[in-house]
Amino acid sequence: MKIRIYLTIVLAGFSLLASCSYLDQVPEDELTLEMVFNDKTRTEDWLAGIYAGIADPYWDYMNKAGYDTLGDDMTLPTAWTTFDWTVLHMVAGNWSPATEWKMYYWSELPKYIRSAYIFLDHVKPLPQDGVTASEVALMKNEARFMIAYYYWLLIETYGPIPFSPGLVDAGASNEELLIGQTPFDTIVDWIDKELIEAAKGLPAYYTNNNKFGRATSVMCHAVRARMLLFAASDLVNGNPDYAGHVNKKGEALFSTQHDPSKWTKAAEACRELIELAEGNGYRLYTELTADGKIDPFLSYQNMMFTRWTDGNKEILFARPGGCNIWDYEKHATPRGSGGNGGLGVSQSLVDAFFMKNGLPIDDSASGYSDVGYSTASDRRNTEWIEGSPTETPGEITTAGTYNMYCNREARFYVTVLYNDAWFRESNRRTEFHNPDMDGGGYNSPQAGYLLRKKVHPDHNELNDNYIYRPGILYRLGEAYLNYAEALNECDPGNADILVYLNKIRERAGIPTYGPGPDQIAVDASDQIAMRKLIRMERRVELCVEGVRYNDLRRWKEAENVLNEPVYGMNVNATTRDGYFRRTLLDYKHVYRKAFYFMPVPSWEMDKNPNLVQNPYWSTQE
Repeated sequence: MKIRIYLTIVLAGFSLLASCSYLDQVPEDELTLEMVFNDKTRTEDWLAGIYAGIADPYWDYMNKAGYDTLGDDMTLPTAWTTFDWTVLHMVAGNWSPATEWKMYYWSELPKYIRSAYIFLDHVKPLPQDGVTASEVALMKNEARFMIAYYYWLLIETYGPIPFSPGLVDAGASNEELLIGQTPFDTIVDWIDKELIEAAKGLPAYYTNNNKFGRATSVMCHAVRARMLLFAASDLVNGNPDYAGHVNKKGEALFSTQHDPSKWTKAAEACRELIELAEGNGYRLYTELTADGKIDPFLSYQNMMFTRWTDGNKEILFARPGGCNIWDYEKHATPRGSGGNGGLGVSQSLVDAFFMKNGLPIDDSASGYSDVGYSTASDRRNTEWIEGSPTETPGEITTAGTYNMYCNREARFYVTVLYNDAWFRESNRRTEFHNPDMDGGGYNSPQAGYLLRKKVHPDHNELNDNYIYRPGILYRLGEAYLNYAEALNECDPGNADILVYLNKIRERAGIPTYGPGPDQIAVDASDQIAMRKLIRMERRVELCVEGVRYNDLRRWKEAENVLNEPVYGMNVNATTRDGYFRRTLLDYKHVYRKAFYFMPVPSWEMDKNPNLVQNPYWSTQE
């Protein structure tokens, strides 16, 4: 029987379309699976099409998926709700099972999963085209990884889902197709085993640079480590809020019994990832000063921009191909320099960064002040030139800078573009007060700040100069922090907690924790205190990388944190002194208990009577 590529099938309540974009120009009655998998180029294109469901960590994390916007890292102009920014309605709490979340994971990811299963069933050696059995085995493990990865994205987003791995025959009955949800832990266990098995048949990296972004054993273990960290966390590890949430068979979909061994398993997975990665040459990205010391400014800045082929071995998992950096950078560019000037950061993120002495701003010994202006410039040992009107390396701030922004750690300056900061692209200072060139209008920075992290310093909106960079989804810096967190939960006081936390701080150029004379004293055996320090470090190190929102979810902290008032500078002030005042913004997060998991789309509930809605969505608690 001929199986046509454009065959539409419904599997387990998901709408599955076995198609790939590369076939869009081919009449649907002319190309069969047999023809595809007898051709080397079409086979490779089919495999490439499976990767197309990977999110863009620039545009998608900001807009479609909204991971950065839904958390407390970013702020966007509320006026953008009049455009295609569904995520801003979600920030305000205005969403329901009928809301069309722009990533459409429930309907879209199963298409890629089915495409991968078709690939596994049909790919074969093509000796005449040089496709060997070993190459086929490698490609099959790539497809297995993608299936496991997409299932992980589904359960991270929705919790329990209809789960029936493998292909279902086109002639299957409704009873076979329309199944209900499977318990969360059952799916986690399956993904865990599948990632371990796929990793055995994949290289740790490719020597062929054209394969950058293709599945590796390191990617398998990176996804596994993040998943098991999530599975060990409070949201799904003994959460009493989900007691009584069952499928139509009466099976509990979440375990409400806390299992400490999940933290041990997560820690072991993180350790295995680190050992595999470091054993194969992966390492934190650093650049050195002339005297051989780590340059924290260029290291943190260029970690997001430097390619793997140019020495960035911190990348564990990057999106194949390019990302939509154009809209991202346009939105982050001040209005007076040709941008939209709306992609901002919150005051809470500004406050989260440490001082250059490594202390948080609320520590009385930190030296922090948000009153008045500096009387001298701040010069440091770095080749970073973004803070200097004369492009003098090492000049971070000049005299007259508002004290809130003085003597902060390197990651702050790389991340935040504040008012009166030097903006090298236009050879001027930013002017966010109203009605100056970068302020006023609905696109003025909502909180008085624009985002600098992930915006290339040589980008220029006025002459359309955009610079390629890898779309990093997982990196070694996160793996270190994941390991420190998991260890602190299962083995408080373990020496590795400080080892890996300090690796991040050392690269950031701030004092490490420990008993040494140049270190910040901490009680490493105090689990609660260390938990706070680890979470503070995650907030800063991983900001606007799509991590923070899911951290708040898995810690069950989203209701507390995201419902807090949002502050920024006084963007409506007409004077400089009036601008630099903490001001309550007309930008309100509303986060309810239902929001911890996306709802099952209402149209899918209508199709499949065996589905149950996720907890609290019927009551909007």
